Amino acid sequence: MKSEKQIQNEIRVALSSNGCVCFRGNVGLFYTKTGIPVSTGLPKGFSDLFGYRIADGKMFFVEVKNETGRIRPEQKIFIEAMIKNGVLAGVARSAEDALKIVGVGGYEYTGKEM
Repeated sequence: MKSEKQIQNEIRVALSSNGCVCFRGNVGLFYTKTGIPVSTGLPKGFSDLFGYRIADGKMFFVEVKNETGRIRPEQKIFIEAMIKNGVLAGVARSAEDALKIVGVGGYEYTGKEM
């Protein structure tokens, strides 16, 4: 079984090769000298990958899961909010899934990929 990182890298290559600019969202946690935890990065539920189609500037969000990975409630809420607002968004378990979500590589966006 492929790891999410492997799938994520395959998706980044596939999207970049099919007329998209793709970014990986990074988050982290560190502690100050006094031991106070500080969370950095993006809000809970923000998708793993995001970017836009070069041809029309249409933005997309892709949550990456391996074949057994489950979407968390806050991820589902985020994706549904993006779709409701006209943004391309969904859950991908493969590069092909991501191409379908974004509507590139010979695929047409279907409106909802969960």
